Amino acid sequence: MTTFPPGSPPTVAVVGGSLAGLFAAAGAATAGPRVTVLDRDELTADTLAHPGVPQGRQPHVYLLRGLRAAEELLPGVLDELRAAGAVDLETGRLATLSEQGWLPIRDSDMVGLSMSRPLFERVVRRRVLALPGVTLLAGRPVTGLRRPGGPDRPWRVVTAAGEIAADIVVDASGRASRLPAWLPALGVGAPATEEVDARIGYAAREFTGGPELHELSGILVGATPESGRGGLALPIEDGHWVVLASGSGDRRPPRDVDGFMDSLRAERDPALVRFAERARPVDDVLIYRRNGNRRHRYDRCRNWPAGLLAVGDSFVSFNPIYGQGITVAALDALVLRDALAAAAGRPIDRRATRRVMRRLARVAGLPWAIATGADLRQPTSSGHQNRAQRMTSAWVRELNRQAVHGSERAHLAVQRLAHLIGSPAGLVHPALLAGVTRGRIGRRHPAATRPDGLDLLDLIEDPAPGAGPTDRPAATGTGDHPDRADRSAAGLVPAPQGS
Repeated sequence: MTTFPPGSPPTVAVVGGSLAGLFAAAGAATAGPRVTVLDRDELTADTLAHPGVPQGRQPHVYLLRGLRAAEELLPGVLDELRAAGAVDLETGRLATLSEQGWLPIRDSDMVGLSMSRPLFERVVRRRVLALPGVTLLAGRPVTGLRRPGGPDRPWRVVTAAGEIAADIVVDASGRASRLPAWLPALGVGAPATEEVDARIGYAAREFTGGPELHELSGILVGATPESGRGGLALPIEDGHWVVLASGSGDRRPPRDVDGFMDSLRAERDPALVRFAERARPVDDVLIYRRNGNRRHRYDRCRNWPAGLLAVGDSFVSFNPIYGQGITVAALDALVLRDALAAAAGRPIDRRATRRVMRRLARVAGLPWAIATGADLRQPTSSGHQNRAQRMTSAWVRELNRQAVHGSERAHLAVQRLAHLIGSPAGLVHPALLAGVTRGRIGRRHPAATRPDGLDLLDLIEDPAPGAGPTDRPAATGTGDHPDRADRSAAGLVPAPQGS
């Protein structure tokens, strides 16, 4: 059993200082414990990009549920993000080519924020480090955990600069977590691990001076099992945009500029390549291919030790195209906050720890089902859908078809689920069932047409000779904005295409 010295508040050591670790620190500190955040990178409150987040320049999708959770953990943070340059993004005005066709453009109250990952992380880090009782130990890679005997602190977090004592350890070190390798020394058998990998790769490039899209907030071309390609263009701070190309298997986009543009050119619609051709690049192309879904079943370990927790990608990681990782990390922090508040400084024994781990597993359950269900449809996937997944996917495709043909209810139901603010039960509302039946036996409304704002891209004259992005020397990304080479797009997308 974990015991605290009389009159001393419990201490929490958080391994990892990126967003999952920062959210965990915010949740823990709110509940009362003193928190130490350890990160291998040399971080300060003002750090933007850093090596520990190699995916930092890739587009990051901030789902509405995740933004609401961040606001709950750090009240006022969304306004601070806007003040720092984050862009309001109306999801109903995102030009979206789904597997079934173009979704209608309509006003919506589902408005989120679009920004680079480094900007988001910096604002959150500043807020968290300003909380009472939170300390950041930067440049402190963790090399192990141990549990010495005796009545004092039950955990020792091992670093090259010495050990940190803690009552509770939270592993938030991401996909590269060393926790599976440390467990045997703690007397914990290897947990089961589940993986689904569709071999999807991404390439992204940041642009400025892009063409006006008028009423559109961005562009999303969904991948299908047949096309194997997709992409998006989203605005971020400083008037910049990030354009992403995605592909599965041998269609994964390469790092070179010509290959990146060819990948955009090969998509089902030319909107993204037209946009990129008419904008000015500010950095090089960056690729990212560690995109499989993986979950360690720590929640099923019977001999799981007291006071050890795992959150974010350390526990469950997702294909980032669905934007779920940061949202799940924020929801994990709320679970941690509530568990520590309920403990009220009392010991956290093995049973209580396992209870928290099961709650964290439930948080990831729906996002896992959405991401793996969609990825298993891809011919390049490492597995196949089961019968329930096939039926669910077929129903979601039918609802998307209803949305393409004008059903606002179907469009909203699928979007709410994708943003994790709805439930699967919302997909089988009687009105949706009735709408599908009418569409099957009666006359459908005409399908939505390609948004006018995209047609305008085709009317813009080609750039002057020598001004196109492939005719310039590759930008280094240093310039007058040293963080520019490490930015990423962030925004909100509708339901996963091909789910």
